[in-house]
Amino acid sequence: MNLKQLLVTALLVAGLAAVSAIASDKETAPSGRLVIHADQPSDTISRNIYGHFSEHLGRCIYEGIWVGEDSPIPNTRGIRNDVVAALKRIKVPVLRWPGGCFADEYHWQDGIGPRSQRPSMVNTHWGGVVENNQFGTHEFLDLCEQLGCEPYICGNLGSGSVQEMQQWVEYITFDGISPLAELRRNNGHPAPWKLKFFAVGNENWGCGGNMTAQFYSDQYKRYATYVRNFGTNQIYKVACGPNGGNYQWTETLMHEAGKRMAGLALHYYCGSGKKKQLAAVFDEGDWFAQLQRALQMEELVTKHSEVMDKYDPDRKVALIVDEWGTWHQVEPGTNPGFLYQQNTLRDALVAGVTLNIFNNHCRRVRMANIAQMINVLQAVILTEKEKMILTPTFHVFEMFAVHHDARLLPSEIQCPDYEFGSAKLPQINASASRDRDGRIHVTLCNLDPKNASEVACKLDGAKVARISGRILTAPEMSAHNTFGSPETLKTATFEGTRISADGFVTTLPAKSIVVLEIE
Repeated sequence: MNLKQLLVTALLVAGLAAVSAIASDKETAPSGRLVIHADQPSDTISRNIYGHFSEHLGRCIYEGIWVGEDSPIPNTRGIRNDVVAALKRIKVPVLRWPGGCFADEYHWQDGIGPRSQRPSMVNTHWGGVVENNQFGTHEFLDLCEQLGCEPYICGNLGSGSVQEMQQWVEYITFDGISPLAELRRNNGHPAPWKLKFFAVGNENWGCGGNMTAQFYSDQYKRYATYVRNFGTNQIYKVACGPNGGNYQWTETLMHEAGKRMAGLALHYYCGSGKKKQLAAVFDEGDWFAQLQRALQMEELVTKHSEVMDKYDPDRKVALIVDEWGTWHQVEPGTNPGFLYQQNTLRDALVAGVTLNIFNNHCRRVRMANIAQMINVLQAVILTEKEKMILTPTFHVFEMFAVHHDARLLPSEIQCPDYEFGSAKLPQINASASRDRDGRIHVTLCNLDPKNASEVACKLDGAKVARISGRILTAPEMSAHNTFGSPETLKTATFEGTRISADGFVTTLPAKSIVVLEIE
């Protein structure tokens, strides 16, 4: 072999080695790429995005929250101690009450004064059961004080009068001399409460009166005129917004009444599809379809925000998603009108991707309230008389609490698709923020129930000194907690992350939710 042949052979070997190295790098390269712009902090993620909703529906209020002062279940003034302690762990920021559909048939004066003298009513929306009004205004505001959260009251526009709504606000917030302030004092609360959030009706396109957008706009302006500020109390007025993708409703409300509201309420349930299924009985096709519908929240908040931007370019009016979550078939043997359902890892993924979407849209989305807090729909707590369990969704709220009032860090992610049949959706969903102490938190969801994903993150404008994490996952898609096995699914320490030259690399197990803390 002459010198020329030796050189050609050497170059060929070197070339093959280079190709082999490139192929090897490609095989081992992370499948996902995340860029977090830590040097471009954006809007504040309002803690109220992590709000909750409690309606007089099924066992949400009675048993779930209220057991009465004479109950053997430990309580403070009739409110369950174990439930309050658990809810304080997730730092509930705001609580919406008394509905829901129930709000537009609720007459607040039935729920004040001595409990033995309060009249009963039929809860026509939810099971046709008798509502005894033992839990009313004083009890609700006591609950909010025990939780340390803001009350968010929904007023009765559907079947109530303007005077009734005006007097409720006066009863709660007026510190002067008036018959209503005196009535409150006689009922045991000398000082007024602070009340910030007040909704003028609920779902008035449906159970709240089956109104057109134009008719409701006129009614909203009329009622809202009399929802007055007393003393130093300032009311943040929320108008009934659209049902899912009804963009015309948003268009009409913003055009007709946008300057008279502080927030517009959107409702969207990602449900269980056309055939309602049990929460814990499903296959991968159902899993995929559920998460696909949950991700539609991105489109909804984007398009409704675009409509709102036309009339409110300075974004003074908040988009408030005060009902959202899954809606499955009720558990066997329970009252169909009580909407009691189990809660699995699938529901936890729904919560994770939805909260990430809200975080990333925090410029316009400034409150959200999951439906509902206890024993109803996508509850964070389930009770059975004296027993109590925490659902997978509870653990998501606890993990994501690091985002409360933090600054959003804009991010972009590129990742493989999770495919099922001919359909596909992004495998990874994420959001990031920096808290007041300078710590960065990243929440990541891997929607694929079978495949892990390695994600390389480039952290612009920050150097990673230390990183830690927590994870929520399980071997089975339908993993859930029961009263017999209350800790089947709970968070654990996550160690699947390593620091890299420009950020970090993390490996997300299949069907997992991870929160990372970076210092």
